[in-house]
Amino acid sequence: MKSTRCGALLQKFWESLARRTHFMGLPEKIEESLAQVIDPETGMDVMRMKLVRDLKVGQDGDVELTFRPTSVLCPLGFQLGINIKEAVLNVPGVKSVQVHVDGFIHGEQLKKILDEKD
Repeated sequence: MKSTRCGALLQKFWESLARRTHFMGLPEKIEESLAQVIDPETGMDVMRMKLVRDLKVGQDGDVELTFRPTSVLCPLGFQLGINIKEAVLNVPGVKSVQVHVDGFIHGEQLKKILDEKD
């Protein structure tokens, strides 16, 4: 009976380790995907421009981040916000994405659109 219990504990340990290891690289995969989102006006990616901040990745695959356009009146704010969310959602292992919008005159409208895109 003791070896069965020990075996079960060992199995749980390996399953837990596998889950943690699986998600260890997720932030890097997300950043890599976001680096493919290009601002057409500058030709630079949103990570290099620091338009994405406060990236948080949960072990369960839930992602939260803040998008801050280059200006309050950024004409590409909607498109960039949508592209950012889609880029994160396309990363294997991501289950959900919560995008906060900061410093954009149409932030509330964009937030509503992004919340509908799950």
